[in-house]
Amino acid sequence: MDNLRIGVDVGGTNLRVGAVRDHQVLWEHRHTADFSQICRNNTTPQALEKIIAELSAAIGQARREFPEIVSVGIGFPGFIDPVSGIVSLSPNLPGLSNIDIARPLAQKLSLPVRIENDALAAAYGEYLLAEPQPDSLIYLGLGTGVGGGLILNRKPYPGQHGVAMEVGHIIVQPGGRSCGCGNRGCLEQYASASGVAISYRQLSNAALDTERIAVLAGQSDPHAVEAFRIAAEMLAAALAHVLKVVDVAHVVIGGGMCAAWPLLQPHFDEYLEAALIPALRGRIRVTLAKAGDQAGMLGAAALAAE
Repeated sequence: MDNLRIGVDVGGTNLRVGAVRDHQVLWEHRHTADFSQICRNNTTPQALEKIIAELSAAIGQARREFPEIVSVGIGFPGFIDPVSGIVSLSPNLPGLSNIDIARPLAQKLSLPVRIENDALAAAYGEYLLAEPQPDSLIYLGLGTGVGGGLILNRKPYPGQHGVAMEVGHIIVQPGGRSCGCGNRGCLEQYASASGVAISYRQLSNAALDTERIAVLAGQSDPHAVEAFRIAAEMLAAALAHVLKVVDVAHVVIGGGMCAAWPLLQPHFDEYLEAALIPALRGRIRVTLAKAGDQAGMLGAAALAAE
């Protein structure tokens, strides 16, 4: 990938834009853009118009710095059709469904634009930087929700309908907490940052953010420790089921919750080993993300080259 490309990583309350060449972020900028609020307060057509305006403005800043940009890749939260690029549903962006972001944005920018699921883009970014580079890789992104991406035989695998590796919506607690996807008891309601906060609130009757809960867990607060234990157990259970299906040896954990991994790992390792079928025990390599919070931008930019 010799040409300079833009990689965009879209979150619920911000987006990050990077200028990328040869799998290296040369320049990046974080933009505050509360897409969740935009979607809650507007009709779908209005929300789409505002999202495209936010993306266009952020990408425009990168183009002023680097006029030689040749294409744009966007990692976007949601189920994205691998053929049409249509965002069929975005569970964490209320009301956003069946929209085309790539085509109108490409027309506005006069640049090729490719849109992919944000976790799949991050998975590809991690795959490109892995040493040695595996044939296949699973990425789990722990943030506001739980995303998943699969690199299978050296290629990103979105699935036929763009919902492959939506591990955040594996039901780990039948009849459990209500999820934005429309089901109940999904993994991301327990193992994400918001899930940890919900668990802590239910245990303690106190509403705290996950960073504060992590501090309390480090101080052996029983409710905080339990909230992270629940997250670790649910994550391990879901991953064990995924591994029984796809049988991939390398798993990468990324996302904002990586900072709290020491609070999750002891329980996670124990639960995963117990939940795996015997043929897989001791044979799964779980590592933290190498690219950190740049994985989504790197992967999106690389996918825009293809």
